[in-house]
Amino acid sequence: MQSTSSDKIKNIAITGHASRGKTTLCEALLYIAKATDKLGSVESQNTVMDFEDEEKKRKASLSSAVASLNWKDHKINLIDTPGLFDFEGGLLEGIRAAGSVMIVLDAEKPEYDVGAQKAFKYAKKRNLSTFFVVSKVDAPEANFGNIFDVLKEAHGTKLCPVVVPFIEDKKVKCFVNLAQNLAFDYSSGEKVRVDMPSSAKLDAMREIFNEAVAMSSDELMERYFAGEAFTEEEAYNALKDGVANGNIYPIFGCSGKTLDAIGELLYGIINLAPSSKIKACEQVYDENENETKIKVEPTEPLAAICFKTVYDPFVGKQNYVKVISGTLKSDTTVYNTTTDESVKIGKLFYPHGAKTEETKELVAGDIGIITKAENINTSDTISSNEHHLKLAPMFRIKPMYSLAVKSTKKGDEDKVAGGLNKILQEDVCLEFKVNDETKEQILSGLGEQHLEYIVSKLKNKYGVEVVLESPKIAYRETIQKKVEVQGRHKKQSGGHGQFGDVWIRFAPDSSETLVFDEEVFGGAVPKNFFPAVEKGLREAIEKGVLAGYPMVGLHATLYDGSSHPVDSSEMAFKLAAILAYKNGIPKASPVLLEPIMKLRIDIPDANTGDVMGDVTKRRGKVLGMEPNEDGDGQILVAEVPESELTDFPIFIRSVAKGKGSYEKEFARYEKLPENLAQKLIEQANKEE
Repeated sequence: MQSTSSDKIKNIAITGHASRGKTTLCEALLYIAKATDKLGSVESQNTVMDFEDEEKKRKASLSSAVASLNWKDHKINLIDTPGLFDFEGGLLEGIRAAGSVMIVLDAEKPEYDVGAQKAFKYAKKRNLSTFFVVSKVDAPEANFGNIFDVLKEAHGTKLCPVVVPFIEDKKVKCFVNLAQNLAFDYSSGEKVRVDMPSSAKLDAMREIFNEAVAMSSDELMERYFAGEAFTEEEAYNALKDGVANGNIYPIFGCSGKTLDAIGELLYGIINLAPSSKIKACEQVYDENENETKIKVEPTEPLAAICFKTVYDPFVGKQNYVKVISGTLKSDTTVYNTTTDESVKIGKLFYPHGAKTEETKELVAGDIGIITKAENINTSDTISSNEHHLKLAPMFRIKPMYSLAVKSTKKGDEDKVAGGLNKILQEDVCLEFKVNDETKEQILSGLGEQHLEYIVSKLKNKYGVEVVLESPKIAYRETIQKKVEVQGRHKKQSGGHGQFGDVWIRFAPDSSETLVFDEEVFGGAVPKNFFPAVEKGLREAIEKGVLAGYPMVGLHATLYDGSSHPVDSSEMAFKLAAILAYKNGIPKASPVLLEPIMKLRIDIPDANTGDVMGDVTKRRGKVLGMEPNEDGDGQILVAEVPESELTDFPIFIRSVAKGKGSYEKEFARYEKLPENLAQKLIEQANKEE
């Protein structure tokens, strides 16, 4: 396939809430443009974009997918994104590669969905042009007018109706293109131009259209108030400028299943969506971190962003890239500015869902796949060896939900880690680490479905089966009072014996580990055995006396003892110290400590009461509250025991309907309530 010039390339992210018809809309656009010869459906599991087995099984998009079409000398790269909140990473991939965001809503669900609101917020952060598409307008319970009113309330005069359904007796009679002042009937299965219908509702829509267009310039505003009509060319030019600068959000009604008005949507994309030449440029920095200027031109220095990575069992590693400037050529050496190393790349391809088409080059503004580049990962910037340009990294959502990964087959731990390390390169919203204390492999993601999908991927792609469990909590033990005890190790077994005798004072301390001192007088314990005593205590505190958790906050002072000129040794005094620990700590009122986490919970205003109540139920306390940076909610600062947080992400997601999130960090250890401590001790004794 020949490359297309950047002024003819449109990169469109298809976004919105789950089950609103995004993949169906992509299928319709591809079919109408003859990019596919068959109209697939989610129900039939044969769409271009949902090609993974798990996506077919769930009948939902779980990752971003790219396919292109050609329409009227333009190339349109469609990036289908997931609507499920657990797979928000796919939405971020699509937003990063797009120049325009198309937010899909369902005419049968007249609400501004949370998924749609999230997509809009991300689009504004990236300064991307925004379209609204209301699909399924011909469905039995459809109500285009209600959705329009909800969006109008949210966006005011920026919302501009372009293609709207004309409805009589709850049936779509035709679609009206307000920009062209034309009407089309699709009831016969073909697009037929018909006379312009008339109604008060349609007149109201036309008035809203004219007002949105007029807002784009002072001249048009004066003419609007003077009652002058705009020509089709004037309207489209005004719309185009308004969409490009973010002052107009065009809205299109259509039906992805029946293909009604899909052609009108394609014309809208061609005429209104900014080209890559306008919307592909972004902040670029040189090797000294100074901002520099580049143009979206094939002749400029190379700068490209890797926005998605996939490991294919047959092809190997595939890096999806968007070229911002310059030209990326196959089988060449490029420079990874993120990792500061030269990388040899293999062939280049244009993606079309699961299929690909080879190309020799990717030009500025276009999207493609790099193969056989092991040292390129998601969010990396690719440049030339002569110009080390760097782009801003991808925005990433921190994972909130963590579970321990256990392989079902003994000895598969390394296989699990190997598979997860590859999946980590595919999913920037995933974290994997080994807890040094509990020795558990901890997998963290955005929610239950996210981690379940990873488990399925491990099995189907890498042949290892795992189960997920609640992670162990890193409890601690400490003492509450001072004690003085003797530790005496004496053993005679022929020849030299073993003798070590110490008196140690154990006292509470604010330290996180052991503080060791000595107050020995008169050489009761020779100085050369002091290190052995300390070493014995440091080994002993690794396991507490209540439930086997590490001991903290302990001050040990060696103040007396005795030795034997022949039988005393470092080992004997080390063992004596351990005996003193075992004898003394049970007498020093030992208690269990639990980790307390500090939370910053971002929650809508309406849900603050619910969250505050839940924090209290979890034995936590709210420390304060402040407005969030977007001004649409509150940040609750709270402290909650870590053991109470396992299902907290699920609660936050549920109570805020997907809008809530939180971050956590370790604060300190506190005494575990007696009733809970007793259960923990009983469990530890049972396991032992």
